[in-house]
Amino acid sequence: METITHGKQYMQAVFNQTLEQNEKIFVPYIMAGDGGIESLMPTLQQLDQAGATAIEIGIPFSDPVADGPTIQEAGKRARETGVTLHQILDKLAEERHSIKAPIIVMTYLNPIFQFGVDRFMEVAQSAGIDGLIIPDLPLEHESFIREAKEQHGLALIQLVSLTSSKERIKQIAEASEGFLYAVTVNGITGARQTFTEDLATHFELLQTYSDVPVLAGFGISTPDHVQSMTKVADGVVVGSQIIQSLQAHDTNHIHALINAKDNQ
Repeated sequence: METITHGKQYMQAVFNQTLEQNEKIFVPYIMAGDGGIESLMPTLQQLDQAGATAIEIGIPFSDPVADGPTIQEAGKRARETGVTLHQILDKLAEERHSIKAPIIVMTYLNPIFQFGVDRFMEVAQSAGIDGLIIPDLPLEHESFIREAKEQHGLALIQLVSLTSSKERIKQIAEASEGFLYAVTVNGITGARQTFTEDLATHFELLQTYSDVPVLAGFGISTPDHVQSMTKVADGVVVGSQIIQSLQAHDTNHIHALINAKDNQ
């Protein structure tokens, strides 16, 4: 496979091409090290081949902010295998070339600071990571990592909640790179049966302010959810249900979720 330049520009190019083809974006989330470090690349390859537009990789952490029970348990299983951030980055650096989809790492400030901000960004770039989600990094404190992040060409993806004011939405949307992660529920991650009825109005406002694709996440667990969300958003992020399906070796459900994004 020819060498691909990864980073923010690569993610933007893949997302733009997807939307220009009148397709929607599907980003599955996995917990790195769930099943051991050796399971990481086969899982990424499986999701890549199944048609994921990009893949979000969670880094196991002892004090997650918004993770529901399924992702918390996956993180606990990963930590029990002894997997570390260094091991995850090393594994990606070794085999990133086998994955076509952009890769987004979801981690917290503490592991980045422990690693060293400049060194983390340098190693992340070398490992072929395209974007970062750091849920406990407030917009006002982005300057802590901005210079290093920009030097190494990584996208910093922002999350926006249902309860954010219009002014806050505008600030977050304008700052987000790669895509804007629109949280569709008030609370933690995990499967939901229903969503608030005024999501269409909310997403219309987000689209007004955002220059990058707007993706819906949290609580999306069925093909019907994917279909309904992709009517109002540019795509979806699915986490807990992907983890459960991987645990159950239910590849059919994973394919059904991914295929539902374009069944409007």
